[in-house]
Parts: sequence; structure tokens; C-alpha cells
Amino acid sequence: LLSKDEDDAAVRSKYRQFLLGERVVRTDWVAKIELSTALKMVEADMVATCGDRLEVIVLFGSLRSRSYSRLLSFECAHILSRLGSDVRVFDTVGLPIKDDVQLEHHKTAVFKSQIDWIPLSTGSVRPTQGRTLPIARVSGGSQSFNTVNSLRILGRWMRMFAIPNQSSVPTAYTQFTDASDPIDNDAYVQAEGDSRMLPSGNRDRLVECIEEFVKFASIMRQHLNLFNDRYSERRDHEAKLDARADKNREEKKNDKAGQDGDAKIKNRPGRPESESKGLVLAGSVGKSIVNGSSKEYKTALAKSLPTTKTTSKKWEHSKESR
Repeated sequence: LLSKDEDDAAVRSKYRQFLLGERVVRTDWVAKIELSTALKMVEADMVATCGDRLEVIVLFGSLRSRSYSRLLSFECAHILSRLGSDVRVFDTVGLPIKDDVQLEHHKTAVFKSQIDWIPLSTGSVRPTQGRTLPIARVSGGSQSFNTVNSLRILGRWMRMFAIPNQSSVPTAYTQFTDASDPIDNDAYVQAEGDSRMLPSGNRDRLVECIEEFVKFASIMRQHLNLFNDRYSERRDHEAKLDARADKNREEKKNDKAGQDGDAKIKNRPGRPESESKGLVLAGSVGKSIVNGSSKEYKTALAKSLPTTKTTSKKWEHSKESR
């Protein structure tokens, strides 16, 4: 289990509402189930990843005060915590319908809105791509698999790997204990917390789903980069690199053309040294008008050369000497 000392206080307060008291955790039904195979896999995975826990986010889609979807999600979170995962349950109170509001906006709402708010991509990769997906649902009537099958399609669209197993809990109002008051500590511990799932084949199936999910996720996450390596995305990446290389070549070509123009102006034969120096000072002008008209060039050149009488006399004297 992720202890309080290891955990981040803000994350624990916001995303781990499912946590129970220490006395309950040590004695509830989740603490008693046999999960040796999955636990061994988790321990080996944590050793291989230097203590990096499996990170899981649990979503549910009901806003009722006594939501059986939330209660089922909490039971999943209890089992995942027992298996050493870093579990976060997203509270769905107040999420707006998806619009142009920034992603940093505070979010809460029904399940469909939660999916809408997930970014389609970060760069060229979807954040859900290559992730492992378990699916469970509750219903008020007889058992049905229409919802879980639809969620499988949704998971496939999000490029996730849905595990083979799934859980569908019928007549959910008969599957959980009544709410208990945590103030009465003894009664709370005896009830194993607030509104826990009763023993049944449905509860056993839920355990199997979570156990299977942890096994798959432990194996799959070792190869996440491999699953994210897609042909179309490699093509897009190569196209971006080619465009960047073409841009760099064009910039270098333009820079070289400008430098060659400056060099030609500077080294024109028959020019006095002082005139050459004047052209060096006007190098930026020569570069900027290298493709301009000869009239513009002469005008800029005339402005850059010395025009004082003293300088003119020096040139004349130099000419007579030659």
C-alpha cells in the first residue's frame, strides 16, 4: 500500500477519497483476498522500475449523492491499492460541457464530458495510446453488457488495450451495504467502512477483472514506447524534420549569398584603400541592396564614402604620387 508518508498530501486529499482508516484497511474483505500471483508480478515490476508504481486513474459517471458507480469505483480503487498501485479517483462534481475553455479549467461532470475533455493528442501521440483499460459497470436492473461493449469500442478509438475480462453488476442497489457513520469508530470498522460491496459472484468477478488488469498493465507498460511507435506518426515526424532541414538550408543559402555580395563589393579592383574601408563600413548597406538597382547602389555607396575636403586632397595627392 502507498503509505501516507510516501504520498503527496495535495494528491491524497483531492484524488484518494476512497481511502479508509488504517483499522479498516487491515481487516476489510480486500485485505483477506488471495492475490499472490499478481502481488509477485507487482513486486518484480517495482524492482525493475526502481520503485515506480503502476499509475491508475479511475473514472465514473454518476453525480448522485449515493452513486453506485462511485461505490464500485471505490472498490476497484481499494483492490488496486492493495496491489501497490498509485490510484487516483477523479471526482466528477461540476465538470462543464466541453467547449473552447482552456484545458487548465476546473473540470467535473458526467462520464461523456470527462472523455471529451481528454486531449486528443499531445504532439502527435494521444495520451491514452498504448494504455491498458479495464471496464466495469453497474445497472439498476438485470445484467447487461451493452454498456461495457460500447466502452470497449470507445477504448479502442482511444487506442487503448482493453483487457478480455469485464464486470457488469446487476441490481446495484442490492449489492452494497448501507452507509455508516465514521464517527462511531467501532461500528464503522465492523461495517468495513462506508457502503462496501457485499460478498457475491459479482464481487468475485470484479476482483478477477482488477487482478487481470494489473497483470496486463505490468507487462504492457514495459513496452509502452513500442506500442506508441506508429508508421503514420513516424512519417509525420520525418516530414517535420525534412521541412526544418529545408528551412535551415535556405537560410544558409541566403546568408552565403549576402556574404558573397559583400565580398565582391569590398574587393572590386582599382579602388583606393580608403574607399575599400568605406565599403567595409557600409557592408550592411551593400548586403541589403545587392539585388537592388544600380542607382540605389551608387546612392548608398556615395553616402558611405568620405566627402570632406581634407580627404579629397589626400586622394589627389595620392593620385599625383602614382
